[in-house]
Amino acid sequence: QVQLVESGGGLVQAGGSLRLSCAASGRIFNSIALGWFRQAPGKEREFVAAIGWNGESGYYADSVKGRFIISRDNSKKTVYLQMNSLKPDDTAVYYCAGGVPGTWSIKGGYDYWGKGTLVTVSS
Repeated sequence: QVQLVESGGGLVQAGGSLRLSCAASGRIFNSIALGWFRQAPGKEREFVAAIGWNGESGYYADSVKGRFIISRDNSKKTVYLQMNSLKPDDTAVYYCAGGVPGTWSIKGGYDYWGKGTLVTVSS
C-alpha cells in the first residue's frame, strides 16, 4: 500500500514558478511509477507528467512540455513537479498518482492517489 500527500500549491502570477511535492509512505514506492494529473473546474482529470521507478525518464503532456519538470528522490520517497512559465490555463487541482501503468497518460493505470493540491495562476 502507498499513501501520497501533495503540497506546494498556491497562488502565482502568470509567468511565475511553483514546485509541487508529493511525499509517499509504503515499501513499494521505489518500484512504482509516479505521475501528476490535474483537474480544472468542470473538466476531466488529465495527465501532466510521469516518471519511471528509476527516475531516468520523464514523460509529459504536450501542453506542459518544456515548462514542467518531473523528478523523484527515492531516498526521500518524494516526487516533485517543477512548474515554470505558468499560465492561467494551468490552474487546477494537481494530483499525485502511483502505480504500474501500461500507458503513462492513462489515469486508470494508477492504483494510488493523493487528495490534491490547488494551483491558481492569475493573469
